[in-house]
Amino acid sequence: MRGPCGSDVALTRDLTAEQEAVLDGGMPRLRDLPWRRTRDPWAVLVSEVMLQQTPVARVVPRWERFLDRWPTVTDAADAPLRDLLVDWKGLGYPRRARYLWLSARACVDRHGGSVPSTLPDLLALPGVGPYTARAVMAFAGGSAVGVVDTNIARVLARRAGRGLTAGAAQELADAWVPRDRAWEWNQVLMDLGATRCRPIPDCDGCPVDCAWRDAGFPDPDPAQGSAGVSRRQAPFAGSDRELRGRVLDHLSGGPRSRASLERSLVGCTVDPQRLVAALDGLVRDGLVVANRNDTFDLPRGETGPPEISVTAHGT
Repeated sequence: MRGPCGSDVALTRDLTAEQEAVLDGGMPRLRDLPWRRTRDPWAVLVSEVMLQQTPVARVVPRWERFLDRWPTVTDAADAPLRDLLVDWKGLGYPRRARYLWLSARACVDRHGGSVPSTLPDLLALPGVGPYTARAVMAFAGGSAVGVVDTNIARVLARRAGRGLTAGAAQELADAWVPRDRAWEWNQVLMDLGATRCRPIPDCDGCPVDCAWRDAGFPDPDPAQGSAGVSRRQAPFAGSDRELRGRVLDHLSGGPRSRASLERSLVGCTVDPQRLVAALDGLVRDGLVVANRNDTFDLPRGETGPPEISVTAHGT
C-alpha cells in the first residue's frame, strides 16, 4: 500500500492509540517535498546537510540543482571543492559544502562510492553528527531510529513536560518510533514540529499526549533550552557571517589580493580588522587558501581542519 510522497504504508497492529492518532492525522497532511520521493542515501544526505539552518523553501530548488550537477557520491568527490562552494552561494554556512565534499570523498575511499548505512560509519563521515546520521538511516534505509531535529526536539520536550538532555531526547525518540513505520513516523513528527508545535504552538486538535498542555502550559515552556531546540539567531545583516559570505562571493571569480579585497569590502560598515579576522577564519576553516604572494583563492581540494557537526533543521 502506497502513501503520500511514495511512502510504503505497513499495516501495523501494535501501534498505541497515540501513535495511530499521530500517523492518521499527519500522513494525509505530509508536505510533498522532493527529497521525500527518494530513498537514495546520497540524495537524502545532501538534503539533510542543506536543511541545516536553511528554510525548506530556499533548499528545494538548490537541492534539485545540486543533484542535477552531482547526482552521485563519486561525482561530488571528483569535483573541485571550489565548484561546490560557488554552487552553495546563497544557502549560508558554506562549511557545510566543504564537509559534504569531504564526506563524498570519504564514501569513495572507505565505502566503495556508497553512503554507509550503519550509525558508526555515518558518524565517521566529516561533519555528520547524530541527527544527520540517523536521518540518513531512517529516510534512506527505513531504520527504526528516532530522528531529533529542532522541530522534533520541541515536540519531545513538551510531551515530556520538561527540558531534556541530548541523551534523554534521543532515548525518548527511539522508544517512540513504531518499528515498521520509521520513515513515516519521523517525517510526520518533523512536520508536526515545523507546522504546529512551533515556538508559539498551535495545540488545537494535536494528537500528541502532551504533558505541558495537560498541565495548562506553565512557564517556562519546556522546549526553551531543551537539547536540540535551536535558539534565535543573531541578525544576519552586518554580522561576521555576512562578511564571510561577501569574501567568498568576491573570490568566486578567481584569486584576489588582500589589497583588492580591502578596497572592495572595507568601508563604513567593515573595518580592516574585521576583514583580517574573516580571512583568518575562512583559511582556518578550509574555505579559503592563502597564497604566498598575499592573494587569496577558493580551494581546489585539500583535507583541512577538524570536523564539526551541525544539527539544526530548517522549517
